[in-house]
Amino acid sequence: MKIDVAGIILAGGGSDRLGVLTSERAASAMPIAGCYRAIDFTLSNMTNSGIKKAAVITQYNSRSLRDHLSSSKWWDFGRKQGGLFVFSPFTSKDGNLWFRGTSDSIYQNMPFLHRSSEEYVLIVNGNGIYKMDYSNFLDYHIETGADITIAYQKSNDRDPSKAGMLELDHEGVITNFEEKPVVSDYNKMSLGIYILKRELLIQLLEETVPNNFYDITRDIIIRYLKKLKICGYEFSGYWSAVNDIESYLNLNMDFLNKEVRAEILDTYPYIYTKPKDEPPAKYNPGADVKKAIIGDGAILNGLVENSVLFRKVYVGDHSVIKNSVIMEDSHIGNNCHIENAIIDKEATISDNKHIIGTLEEPYIVPKGTRI
Repeated sequence: MKIDVAGIILAGGGSDRLGVLTSERAASAMPIAGCYRAIDFTLSNMTNSGIKKAAVITQYNSRSLRDHLSSSKWWDFGRKQGGLFVFSPFTSKDGNLWFRGTSDSIYQNMPFLHRSSEEYVLIVNGNGIYKMDYSNFLDYHIETGADITIAYQKSNDRDPSKAGMLELDHEGVITNFEEKPVVSDYNKMSLGIYILKRELLIQLLEETVPNNFYDITRDIIIRYLKKLKICGYEFSGYWSAVNDIESYLNLNMDFLNKEVRAEILDTYPYIYTKPKDEPPAKYNPGADVKKAIIGDGAILNGLVENSVLFRKVYVGDHSVIKNSVIMEDSHIGNNCHIENAIIDKEATISDNKHIIGTLEEPYIVPKGTRI
């Protein structure tokens, strides 16, 4: 299956709300559910929907992300026609200009659009965690005759200050759009997923970016709301995003629910990632594991409950881990108690240490820290 769409993944990655977790990696490279990275979900959605050409636009702390994307074959983008392109800000002897916004990041890579032959362009964020068939999204866009279509989800309990909030008329046309309001009268949240014709996108970028308008939401969607027909497409499946520390912990905890795993991970088409060759996890006689995801190569000697452990994590004798995320190659000593915590990769927790946070404010152990 192939649809006439080129994909653009915005993976700039400058997220202050993730604190030290993104001091050395982009938000799109954040580890998810034991063995994935955030960008795996979008890349897999694209290839599963028949999209054969995609551009990933990076900016801050992109080394980890680039390493993950070094071979595009895992997402079936290793091909002569199409493929996966990774772009970053351009530097020359005349100077360098970092991307000044989401529109500017695409504008500075305009040759990708000019050299593409696809009729439509799908623009998505690289930190969204969901499974979507974009071909259904495209069909809806064509049926409505929209100039731009935005995916949204009904939301009565999420913080509106983290997303755009929409109002639609009875025909599904967006009549109002509030960008990250403190409070909102609307209950439809933009997912940051857009589709439009390639030629229209080129036209809009050429009209806005040279005039110092650099943001897709603020400077295209909102400014052109009365000029263009912009429709909403309702997505009712699981959706979350790596926006801040609380959301990162919660979405990893979501994957401990059987229903979420069944929807996102356990049913075809699957979510793909760059594999790591590790032996199976080892459960020694003192191990007790309840409602947990355990990565390959982990060695467990203690209690792990309601937690996500990535590959090569070691848990010592009589240690207790609850409601926590322990990233790759971390070492937990003997007689430790870790609860409501996020421990970044390659951290070492020596014997008899207690690390206790809350679900609202989890305790963060930065990468490579020794406690």
